Amino acid sequence: MPFDAGYEDDEAAGDSAGRRRRFKDFDCPDCSANNPYDDAFGDGDEVRCYYCGQEFRVHVSEEGRLRLKEL
Repeated sequence: MPFDAGYEDDEAAGDSAGRRRRFKDFDCPDCSANNPYDDAFGDGDEVRCYYCGQEFRVHVSEEGRLRLKEL
């Protein structure tokens, strides 16, 4: 079953980098596939799921949590 497009990654809880935090992978909210990235991505970047092709804009909260918004 697909995840909500507003899915938040709990991995970042307690990270001191806050909005500047960079991520090396994400789990697609649509198809649940894990997508590793060689170049880290962060707030404001756009990422694409390698499996289903859906694109997302990355939002990082003040607490350093990853949130993906479908484009």
